[in-house]
Amino acid sequence: MPPFVVEFGNVGRKPEPDGRLDAPAFHRNHEAIWSVLAPWLLAQTGEVLETGSGTGQHVVEFARKSPGLVWWPSDYNDAHVKSIEAWRRHSDLPNIRPARRIDLAAPDWGLSADDSKTLRGLTMIFCANVIHIAPWSVAEGLLGHAAGRLKADGRLYMYGPFMRDGQHTAPSNAVFDSSLRAQHPAWGVRDITDIHALAGRSGLYLTDIVPMPANNFILTFERTPAA
Repeated sequence: MPPFVVEFGNVGRKPEPDGRLDAPAFHRNHEAIWSVLAPWLLAQTGEVLETGSGTGQHVVEFARKSPGLVWWPSDYNDAHVKSIEAWRRHSDLPNIRPARRIDLAAPDWGLSADDSKTLRGLTMIFCANVIHIAPWSVAEGLLGHAAGRLKADGRLYMYGPFMRDGQHTAPSNAVFDSSLRAQHPAWGVRDITDIHALAGRSGLYLTDIVPMPANNFILTFERTPAA
């Protein structure tokens, strides 16, 4: 897989001496994201996997607000995994597990046998700002395996920019999409219709679409009874 279009450490503040990176987007969006997750999530117990954890700031913030849940951060980028671990240690929160390197496009996400066994029966999978800065195979891998890793009433939440019915929802998203495709032809803002169809083939169904600030959305997926 090509490297991500954004590698934190090249944007935002300089890394802290312990390796913690800062994502400007975290400061803009974490409260809005949590306002959507919290009403359902705070009534749950169990374990949550975050795919594409980036700097690790979101997982620390959300784990602090949900002490009854265990959070598993992960990322494809090794520099991000290092930052996630630094934030985890800095937070000293007991409900965050060590960061894993996950390749969503790989068979079984490239997990070790032990991790593959452990990361099942999950309450929630959270994925923010990933599938537009990665090939479509990443979306296929995420949605293709998510149902099998969620418990019967578990949910997948996806956050980011999306098209609706083939149309961008704002001129700025169209410009962003063009810039992504110029950097790599396999990248680009994805259409909710395509994601919905892909999810349905994998045993997930789209239950909610929540508009978010800065022309983003949160998509909520749940398992079908047959999944």
